[in-house]
Formats: sequence, C-alpha cells, structure tokens
Amino acid sequence: MRMDKLLANMGFGTRKDVKKLMKSGSVHVNGEIVKEGKVHVDPNQDSVTVFGEIVKYKPFIYLMLNKPQGVISATEDSQHETVIDLLLFEHAMYEPFPVGRLDKDTEGLLLITNDGQFLHSLMSPKKHVTKTYVATVQGEVTSKDIELFKKGVTLDDGYVTKPADLLIVQQGEVSEIELTITEGKYHQVKRMFEAVDKKVITLKRTKVGNLELDSDLELGSYRELSEEEVELLLTK
Repeated sequence: MRMDKLLANMGFGTRKDVKKLMKSGSVHVNGEIVKEGKVHVDPNQDSVTVFGEIVKYKPFIYLMLNKPQGVISATEDSQHETVIDLLLFEHAMYEPFPVGRLDKDTEGLLLITNDGQFLHSLMSPKKHVTKTYVATVQGEVTSKDIELFKKGVTLDDGYVTKPADLLIVQQGEVSEIELTITEGKYHQVKRMFEAVDKKVITLKRTKVGNLELDSDLELGSYRELSEEEVELLLTK
C-alpha cells in the first residue's frame, strides 16, 4: 500500500495534507524517515510512526450502536440527524454505513461497518439472519397470534411473511412481546401486528443473529465489536 494512501485512510488528512506531513520528516517506517508518498509499505509488517506515535492500521471497523428514536439509519440527510452523525471522527473517517435499517422511531441494536462483505453476509436473504425485537403492543396478544406469526401473516401489500417466533412477555390491553424474524421488510414488525388488528406502541431491537445489544450502552452511544463478536455474527 502506498504510504500516502495509508495515512489518508487513517485520518491524517487529504493526500495534500499527507504530502506536507511527510515532507516535514515526521513520518517514519521501520525507524527511517519517509518523505515520498509513493513509497509502498505493508501495514501488517512494517512499523509506521507519525510524530513518534505508532499508526495502527485497520481496514475495517465494526460498531454496535444503541440507536435512539428520532435518528435515521442513513449515511447522510439534509433534514434529520443520522446514525453516522453520532460517530466520533476516528470512526466516521472510515465512511461506514448502517447494516440494514431501523425506523426513525425504533430504538436498539444497529450495526455499522465499512466492510461490504460483512454487510452482505448479514443482509443476504439466503443467510436467514435472525433479528429479535421487544415491543409494547396496543391490544391483547394471544396464543392465536403466536400460531399466525409462526405460519406467516399477510401484510397490507399482499406479501406473506416468513415464519416468525412470537413470545408473550406480558398479556393485557397493552401487551409486551418479543418477536424474532428473519426478514427486514419496510416497517415489518408494525405491519405484522397491524395484520392481526393490533398496533405497536414502542419497538426496540435487542439482538441480531447471535449478538445481543450491550446492556451497558446508553441510547445514542456505541462501541467497537470485538473480533469474537464479529465472528459470532458470521456463524450460525
């Protein structure tokens, strides 16, 4: 990899900024000053420092965000705050994107990455990656609803959902439920309950695949996934 590309990717500015930085003699590779951006380095083998600080290169980032209401699952928007707006520069500089989406008024686990293959592995319909939600629902959810969801319900556009696992946490005029689905149709959870004459009041995603939302993450906060968590997501 070219030295100027490595430094630009790691947030040291534009190619022009990096060129000035290197001309200043502040960049070293394996202890030697490097002033030319065209010099090639192996970020996994060579020791690169800037002002004496080691540059730790990583091509991809994987983030777990506890998305709050009112924020949209997009990279940019002229009218609304996006999930990318919640990131620090050190993560935003990777130009990441959300893995799938959560509705504006839905909270909970949203993954963010710049790894396209990782996104495909989780979003491909062939993968059948599960997504688990907790919700409060206006109306009494019953065992009949459990059976209907297990068979698949017909949405307002005629689409029949794939089998879903519905668990009643608390039953009443306002019910609390947990729902696990393998799809991500537009407003799917809300529309599934509308199909059985009920209305979702609040909705939060708590799990994607085998990964659960970190209970220590406050709304609007995020953290990087560990290597083990990334692997956990990629294995069924």
